[in-house]
Amino acid sequence: MSKPQATLRTPLGKVRGLGSAKHGAGHFITQRVSAVALVFLVPWFLISLIGAVRGGYDGALAWVADPINAVLVLLAVGASLYHMRLGMQVVVEDYIGKNSTKAVLLILNTFICVALFAITAYAVLKVAIA
Repeated sequence: MSKPQATLRTPLGKVRGLGSAKHGAGHFITQRVSAVALVFLVPWFLISLIGAVRGGYDGALAWVADPINAVLVLLAVGASLYHMRLGMQVVVEDYIGKNSTKAVLLILNTFICVALFAITAYAVLKVAIA
């Protein structure tokens, strides 16, 4: 008679057929890629924004109206919001126990990030096109 193999899965997990969601590595990689993008975009954004503000309101408008700056601002804000959404998703998934609350917070997290990017894109494009 052979001995049954030891397993790390709980009896309830075996019955339900639940296991790894198999998406953790992808989430980890995308968060790291967005962090690397921010390492370059945030210093550029802060340094060039300080220079633009020194020129007053008209200087700041001219800075945003430059197509290269407009694209880089949208990339910086987009990467920041995406990185924030991924980080907040991990916090909600790890620390919120109730499934309905977790679902609402995850949806709200995504909607807020999308809304903030839409507002930013509208503002930048309005200045760049005007």
